[in-house]
Amino acid sequence: MGRGRFVGDIQLPGMLEVAFLRSPVAHARLRSLAKPQGREDQVFFWSDMAGVQPIVTRSSLPGYKLSSYYPLAHEKVRYVGEGIALCVAPSRAEAEDLAELVSVDFDELPAVTESELGKAKDAPLVHEEWGDNLCLVTDFDSGIEEVAKTAPVKVVREYKTARQCMHPMEGKGLVAYWDFQADQLVVITSTQVPHLIRTGLSECLGLDQSRVRVSPPDVGGGFGYKCLLQPEEVAVAWLAMTRKGAYRWVEDRREHLVAGANARQHHYKVTAYADERGRLLGLDAEINVDIGAYSVWPFSACLEAAQAGGNLPGPYDFRAYRARTYSVATNKPPFAPYRGVARPGVCFAIELTIDAIARAVGREPVDVRAENLVQAAQMPYTNVTNKHYDSGDYPGSLAKAREMIALDAIRERQKGREPDGRRIGVGFATYTEQSAHGTKVFAAWGLPLVPGFEQATVKLLADGTLEVRAGIHTIGQGLETTLAQVANQALGIPLKDIAVKLGDTASTPYSTGAYASRGIVMAGGAVSKSATELAGRVKRLAAHLLQCKPEDVAFRDGRIHAGEASLSFADVGKAWYLRPETLPDDIDTNGLEVTQGYKPDVDSGVFSYATHAALVALDAETGMVDILDYVIVEDCGQMVNPMIVEGQAYGGAAQGIGTALFEESPYDSAGQPLASTLIDYLLPGPTELPGFRIGHMETLSPYSAHGIKGVGEGGAIAPAGAIVNAINDALKEYGAEIGQIPATPERILDAIFAAQTKQAAE
Repeated sequence: MGRGRFVGDIQLPGMLEVAFLRSPVAHARLRSLAKPQGREDQVFFWSDMAGVQPIVTRSSLPGYKLSSYYPLAHEKVRYVGEGIALCVAPSRAEAEDLAELVSVDFDELPAVTESELGKAKDAPLVHEEWGDNLCLVTDFDSGIEEVAKTAPVKVVREYKTARQCMHPMEGKGLVAYWDFQADQLVVITSTQVPHLIRTGLSECLGLDQSRVRVSPPDVGGGFGYKCLLQPEEVAVAWLAMTRKGAYRWVEDRREHLVAGANARQHHYKVTAYADERGRLLGLDAEINVDIGAYSVWPFSACLEAAQAGGNLPGPYDFRAYRARTYSVATNKPPFAPYRGVARPGVCFAIELTIDAIARAVGREPVDVRAENLVQAAQMPYTNVTNKHYDSGDYPGSLAKAREMIALDAIRERQKGREPDGRRIGVGFATYTEQSAHGTKVFAAWGLPLVPGFEQATVKLLADGTLEVRAGIHTIGQGLETTLAQVANQALGIPLKDIAVKLGDTASTPYSTGAYASRGIVMAGGAVSKSATELAGRVKRLAAHLLQCKPEDVAFRDGRIHAGEASLSFADVGKAWYLRPETLPDDIDTNGLEVTQGYKPDVDSGVFSYATHAALVALDAETGMVDILDYVIVEDCGQMVNPMIVEGQAYGGAAQGIGTALFEESPYDSAGQPLASTLIDYLLPGPTELPGFRIGHMETLSPYSAHGIKGVGEGGAIAPAGAIVNAINDALKEYGAEIGQIPATPERILDAIFAAQTKQAAE
């Protein structure tokens, strides 16, 4: 609508544009660097950035290895796209032209391009000081050997997920300038975590946090990509700090595809043990995660593997579990958390395994799934990896999805042939979404910065309007609306009279930011707590003005009532700010501005969940797949705003369909990216997306304010599992099976051909 203000919209006097010279090779030593003659003051290398520290992400996990991520390459480059030089000019085009004049002499080295290759003893080393390419190895074992010896059913599978990019509408970008009046570095950056970015910039630049202000504008999507301290942020902020000017860098789409943080490249080796009916008895897994070249700040590249090992059991009830995870460095862009953090991969793996068990025992997969799910009567339930499921009815969501997708009718339909000759298949996937993870949960992951309380400020102004300020930032998830709704619930002030201010470190309470589906649970809880305290103060003031007791005061229809009498919120605001002589001498001088902190009553996070069901049609001649119907049955506790809940579910599912069928960032053996444009990297568009149908359940969490659970990531978790299960259902007459995503036509045809070849040999 043209009303947003993004990084690209900002204009400052004298502002210069930045472009980066990026490495064209995946692994090399930098033998020499040379600036273009006569333009030396416009080009900067790492050697120019005196006093700046590299980005180093520390972890308390045993065996974790540190990497130094320099804002500009130092001695080596470790992936195609790594920044080598920062170039400054009046326009972006001129800055890019300048970058082409920089001379670099590379001593190219062999590249590590796959996690399995990186684990080999003779593999090239991404970081020589490590001695191998293993950033972290973790083990979990609750006892699997006895089950392995006695289980009547054993299912062995391998699953692979593709490397992906996030593709927010707006890529990374920032404007940095020096504010002489405040004697302060101001960074206007597209971020999910403004307060964390201030901390990170302060550490890298050696500048007191009081002299760093991070002021995020509108953000065109985050998805986890923007909850990291980016090397470009450090480099451009350093430029503004030292040159005392204004500078801007905006990531273009090719930079995002080639140099942006990647995600989701997992390799699972799974052995499942079950009884004759398909009841899951135990699970044994090896999980390899290709983390790229560096560990990102503050979450580390090992968060993905830690989440994968901890969440692979999903919503299922079993006690024998062994998982060994490997976080393997490769010569690719660093791994970043992406919507769902590991759970799209683990959901894909466990849901395909459940269907494989069902085929092994000859039963309907939905029935096997229902019998394995944690039952509603078991809630609250602590699973084998100590995930504490606070509430819910997992089988109930599966049953509702079964009804909505009309499974029985589909099974009857499959007995005949489709008029166009295609095969249809139906698939299900059920997942849990841990949201608003507790302090102890984050601490157990060894993170250098552990989220704690979330704070919010509410302030009644003299005209009776309300200001809500929170350090969390909005990235398109509608917090401006939902936080206003929470405040309205406590005070009754009309939504049109509530202004929500988010993110700016100069004016909002500290927050670790918007990620992990924590926004409405944590910031909403803080707003609720602050607004409730403010409501009490307003009632005491109003009681004096209305000559009644505070307990007789009620908020109704946007006004303050006591019996037949009433007054406006503006009357209370005016009395406090402008006419204090009308108030009693012993009035509470804390006033009409309240800041409160919040965390859930039980510090384990709260768990949303859902079941997705997909009906697909598959053309066995071409391998093409169409989604005929798609059902989502979700439960995020109390829905603050149903329209936003559905928008999150639909948007997440759209991304999940990309994961299932289209999106992939492949690399060749030299570490060159093979998808550097949107011609090569396929995204689903309107013609690839179904008309989603959604069903809601509301099981209130006993641990959070208003029973709310997060919903930001869930839509993206289940689609790959549901869709590929549906594809495999359609392929069953061929004896074929897919275990890799995206499930491209080529992979589907390869699976059919492999099955036919095997049958012919037998």
